[in-house]
Amino acid sequence: MAKILTEQSDILKALLALKTIALVGASNKPERPSYGVMKKLLDYGFKVIPVNPGLEGQQILEKKVFATLSDINVPIDMVEVFRNTDAVPEIVDEMLTLKLLPKLLWTQLGIVHEVAAQRAVSAGVDVVMDRCPVIELGLHG
Repeated sequence: MAKILTEQSDILKALLALKTIALVGASNKPERPSYGVMKKLLDYGFKVIPVNPGLEGQQILEKKVFATLSDINVPIDMVEVFRNTDAVPEIVDEMLTLKLLPKLLWTQLGIVHEVAAQRAVSAGVDVVMDRCPVIELGLHG
């Protein structure tokens, strides 16, 4: 039964069970938070796939950028959202069309969309909102 995860132990357990993360809103600018988070997640050992339609086909941290989640041809364990709150419903819509649903939808600090989160949960995807995986893993030093 999927749910919105709020307990740190549940969040950590979910994170440590993942391998592949699609990072929606990835940036090729080192000063942007999404770039730093992607680098730390890669360094930690996750496979991170950047998603940004404006950078499609380019590389961020030596990883090919995809325009959409649907363009990614491997199973995704987590969709991490680095976009504004208004973009979350559309991202959830697309995520729910994937043949294999991810285990986890993650929205970054300051991003909360209860309606979209409930739709993900109803479809069987756990949700973490308003948190940073780098902070949760203790990698923000």
